[in-house]
Amino acid sequence: MDTRTLGQGLRVSALGLGCMGMSQSYGPNPGDRDEMVAVLRGAVERGVTFFDTAEVYGPYVNEELVGEALAPLREQVVIATKFGWDIRNGTPVGTDSRPEQIRRVADASLARLRTERIDLLYQHRVDPDVPIEDVAGAVAELVADGKVAHFGLSEAGAGTIRRAHAVHPVTALQSEYSLWTREIEDEVLPTLDELGIALVPFSPLGKGFLTGTVDTGTAFSAGDIRTTIPRFSEENRAANRALVDLVTEVATTRGATPAQVALAWLLAQRPTLVPIPGTRRLSRLEENLGATTLQLTGEDLTRLGDAADRLGVAGARYGEAMQRMTGL
Repeated sequence: MDTRTLGQGLRVSALGLGCMGMSQSYGPNPGDRDEMVAVLRGAVERGVTFFDTAEVYGPYVNEELVGEALAPLREQVVIATKFGWDIRNGTPVGTDSRPEQIRRVADASLARLRTERIDLLYQHRVDPDVPIEDVAGAVAELVADGKVAHFGLSEAGAGTIRRAHAVHPVTALQSEYSLWTREIEDEVLPTLDELGIALVPFSPLGKGFLTGTVDTGTAFSAGDIRTTIPRFSEENRAANRALVDLVTEVATTRGATPAQVALAWLLAQRPTLVPIPGTRRLSRLEENLGATTLQLTGEDLTRLGDAADRLGVAGARYGEAMQRMTGL
């Protein structure tokens, strides 16, 4: 597995693993915990060193799963988690990034992850009630205490990134980015390049749409987050199919899968970009890892990018409430 360097010299595998789906958001959760532990450890065996979780996933149970699975392999991996939610009775009811809350969450996450250090701690969503300077300062104190190694932001706008970075260096921004989600290209990506901050795209496969396995006939199960996302309405799935058809066409010419092409396009955008596709299956993980060795031609990359621009995307990537929390 090739490696890449995030900001501040944090070295990770070129492809990480998003762990959220092992505990929530994509229909019924896996009933066999040991199976998910095996997927996490199997990822390490295949060269993955970068794992992403958060206190809100579950809540809490995803961090516990990651902690159990990776504790025996701790020195081989980089673990990222997140703070920033007000969680009451097991439900997030808003944001909370007060410094005292950040310290409390960090200590709880350390215990669940069975580690003495969080390698990368993100603010999950910008808190409009807490100045970002106070947030960065609180994380800086955790870094000084040895509880956290690196500071990250998630779904933050360019101005917020600059203000945070001025207080404590930001290692990475996590944001949705893929062939069909490109809003960050105008302002955010140039800011990251200027400041030496890496990008960690989540949902790099468009929550499964870019794999070609989702169409107008797909029936999402109860609890699947895609039932709440406008661009996954039946009408919008039909309208967005043209982009997937092109990705599939390129994949056929390269002897690859649509997922591999979508990930390879992302990896080619900049060397400081590390996608974190999620999966519950080792077979899908192995397929995704194939993107790291897939060499798309300049013509392929231009064709895909131009088509994404020309075709656009039907439907918003979030409902209104979640979109207001992105900072974009």
